[in-house]
Amino acid sequence: MWNQFFLLEEYTGTDTQYVGKLHTDQDKGDGNLKYILTGDGAGSLFVIDENTGDIHAAKKLDREEKSLYILRAKAIDRKTGRQVEPESEFIIKIHDINDNEPKFTKDLYTASVPEMSGVGIIKTALPDMSRENREQYQVVIQAKDMGGQMGGLSGTTTVNITLTDVNNNPPRFPQSTYQFNSPESVPLGTHLGRIKANDPDVGENAEMEYSIAEGDGADMFDIITDKDTQEGIITVKQNLDFENKMLYTLRVDASNTHPDPRFLHLGPFKDTAVVKISVQDIDEPPVFSKLFYLIEVDEDVKEGSIIGQVTAYDPDAMNNLIKYSIDRHTDMDRIFSIHSENGSIFTLKPLDRESSSWHNISITATEINNSKQSSRIPVFIRILDINDHAPEFAMYYETFVCENAKPGQLIQTISVMDKDDPPRGHKFFFEPVPEFPLNPNFTIVDNKDNTAGIVTRKDGYSRKKMSTYLLPILIFDNDYPIQSSTGTLTIRVCACDNQGNMQSCNAEALVLAAGLSTGALIAILLCVIILLVLVVLFAALKRQRKKEPLIISKDDVRDNIVTYNDEGGGEEDTQAFDIGTLRNPEAREDSKLRRDVMPETIFQIRRTVPLWENIDVQDFIHRRLKENDSDPSAPPYDSLATYAYEGNDSIADSLSSLESLAADCNQDYDYLSDWGPRFKKLADMYGGDDSDRD
Repeated sequence: MWNQFFLLEEYTGTDTQYVGKLHTDQDKGDGNLKYILTGDGAGSLFVIDENTGDIHAAKKLDREEKSLYILRAKAIDRKTGRQVEPESEFIIKIHDINDNEPKFTKDLYTASVPEMSGVGIIKTALPDMSRENREQYQVVIQAKDMGGQMGGLSGTTTVNITLTDVNNNPPRFPQSTYQFNSPESVPLGTHLGRIKANDPDVGENAEMEYSIAEGDGADMFDIITDKDTQEGIITVKQNLDFENKMLYTLRVDASNTHPDPRFLHLGPFKDTAVVKISVQDIDEPPVFSKLFYLIEVDEDVKEGSIIGQVTAYDPDAMNNLIKYSIDRHTDMDRIFSIHSENGSIFTLKPLDRESSSWHNISITATEINNSKQSSRIPVFIRILDINDHAPEFAMYYETFVCENAKPGQLIQTISVMDKDDPPRGHKFFFEPVPEFPLNPNFTIVDNKDNTAGIVTRKDGYSRKKMSTYLLPILIFDNDYPIQSSTGTLTIRVCACDNQGNMQSCNAEALVLAAGLSTGALIAILLCVIILLVLVVLFAALKRQRKKEPLIISKDDVRDNIVTYNDEGGGEEDTQAFDIGTLRNPEAREDSKLRRDVMPETIFQIRRTVPLWENIDVQDFIHRRLKENDSDPSAPPYDSLATYAYEGNDSIADSLSSLESLAADCNQDYDYLSDWGPRFKKLADMYGGDDSDRD
């Protein structure tokens, strides 16, 4: 039974400590066997005599370091080197001796115990220990081994004990009454003063909130809690008025926000104090009856009309008189004025919503006895719309009609605009002018959506007969009072392809020297027409190569031959030239000024009545005569408008062919090429060398 051996720790003898002996029955004592030791500490801590099997401890052992060693033993035949028995395992246990005193894990312990606590591991020796009286305690604790018997060892440690706080103290005001003063004009939210209740507790146990109890001044003031300082801040909740009340008395409560139910039996955890607030009288500026004024007025109101009124009063007991004025920086154009005594606002100038729909002005009320006391108020004046503008074309329309147009074709869609803004929206109507209700060329179709279409009424148009048409259109709205205007649409006659795309238009413009009158214009037109007729006659006579005189006698009347030795034949002479030229509105220029009068403006445009195909020459001349009589630029004396005026001598001399037959040689017409585009056709006919042979 050598499986276990026991050994004492901390052996202090001079010799090595004997552990035990290993022995096998195969050992005959003749020295043939050899004992070998392996395992924990073999050879270093434990050594074995290989002949006898005795085991000794070579060193001093410490059970606290290692209390158990496992080793293995072998018995080997020296001659053969073989084990005579299987390897065997055994254990060496170290017996403990009292060689270590008790030790605490820390040199200093810190503990906390809630005040007023009951039994614990470390118990309070006194009942109801108060943190407010003493917060820190230090305790020394000794530990002994061997149950405290003689010869045992001991150790000590220190424990610092802190009493933690509990909410066992209510807040208390240091004084029962507080006094504050406040001017009556302080803004809302102004801090009037601070009060504080004391609480011996700390942390959240000392947190408190303040409130104003119901009663006098509860609706005029408020109190808020400063979380950092635990103070109550009294603020102004409503406007103060010295004339209304001069003194307020408040009851303010301070209470803990985190009461401990274990200590509610100690009493209510709150306290009450009285706060008196005296209101001081000051001289206040005038007060308007409103924060702002909104005035609505029609834009057609007459100058000097009262459109509204502002009122202000002096809140002081003296009730000083007040005067009113308008800040002219907000009314630079001086459109409005105000009665200085009663605050009535009236207009100085006409109003126009289309130019300015809102006027924002500032009115000042000032005490008469103290000009430093004044108040300002904004007044917003809204100008209401009145239907005072007539609808007009929304844009300038360049309208054309094809020569090959068919009846019922839409050639233009027009829309209009109106500066007014009726509340029910715009609604426009389109009609022909009453003077010409039935136009033979075009029809106006109202689309019922504030647009109108221009539709052709006849089959085909001729640029030679009429290159431009003027179509007056009556436009009116549906607001009250109804406003209307007449817009004139200029329609050009153009050559188009089969798809209706414009190719070219007869857009000749008669450029005349400044100062020519309407009569001179007509005379020049007549001369040009006569000149063309003479050139045609001359060409026809020249082809016949006849040398006889142009006119033999008065009885010799030939086709296209007109005698010019009289004043004209009146209406019977209308077949000698194309009378349609006089009826063409494009063949006149109203913007030309008279030469015999100093014009008031450089660009003076006169509106004339539109012309139609059914107006004859006599009516045309009467209208022109009426226009000249009513012309404001005409001189005060009578002026004769000559309609047969041929103008000054031409720089090209006479173009008459009456005397051309008297010449022996052919006339040279090459100079026609230098006369410009108006004579290009004649230059092509007579300017070439082969023109006489054609």
